Amino acid sequence: MAIKYVPEPFRIKMVETIKMTTPEERAEKIKEANYNLFNLKGEDVYIDLLTDSGTNAMSQDQWAGVMRGDEAYAGASSYFNLVNTAKEVFGYEFIQPVHQGRAAEKVLFPTFLKPGQYAISNMFFDTTRAHVILAGARPLDCVVAEAKDPAKRSKFKGNMDVAKMERLILEHGPEKIGLVVLTITNNSAGGQPVSLQNAREVAALCKKYNIPLDIDAARFAENAYFIKRDEPGCENMSIKEIVKEIFSYADFFTMSAKKDTIVNMGGLIGVKDATKNAEIILKIK
Repeated sequence: MAIKYVPEPFRIKMVETIKMTTPEERAEKIKEANYNLFNLKGEDVYIDLLTDSGTNAMSQDQWAGVMRGDEAYAGASSYFNLVNTAKEVFGYEFIQPVHQGRAAEKVLFPTFLKPGQYAISNMFFDTTRAHVILAGARPLDCVVAEAKDPAKRSKFKGNMDVAKMERLILEHGPEKIGLVVLTITNNSAGGQPVSLQNAREVAALCKKYNIPLDIDAARFAENAYFIKRDEPGCENMSIKEIVKEIFSYADFFTMSAKKDTIVNMGGLIGVKDATKNAEIILKIK
């Protein structure tokens, strides 16, 4: 069957030159970096496969928004535009902008996690894992088994292993599980999506044991696309409807806006029920 190629529906208005290197030069640079990719200089990297965080091209409307932005010390219209849009997209009552996703985790996680506690996730991203540990808790990965087999084809390899999740809750005690984090898409498992049904099951288990549920939402739109494309019963839902539903199952979300929302810096904290979580909001502020 012939592959249909569709040209990109946009024009590139600005380009940035990058340095091309030979295989020999790249091998030498990696050796000089002691084989640690974080020691490489960005200028020596031709194609960056370490991250796409903040590397996307922003749209003309986004750049125009930067120039039109209200820089008032307080009450800036730009702030209200961001907050109101996020409330409408996610259906959450409280939105707190932060400078990046790591800041969202750093602010939110210590309000739930204390020494001796645990946090469960379908798989923690490295910085998310670090913030669990910094809060004194221990991160527990609970991804489905097929995610550990790169050669296996499966539509939702990012899913939480719900049976294993319940075993961990009972093993350590519900009172010791400070937080459950559902990462969409599951970045550490190779950017694999999480199904809507899996989110429902995770939320039901959290409710059963009275454990707060946080969505790590860096790639929420991409995850919604995979749900629409591959999950039975979701093919006629809009991306916006899928996003609203999956976020309705969580209590909070933390998000780096440098991925799916293609801004070059920023993040969000979301609290679904502002009245119920007034104390948490005061700590966030």
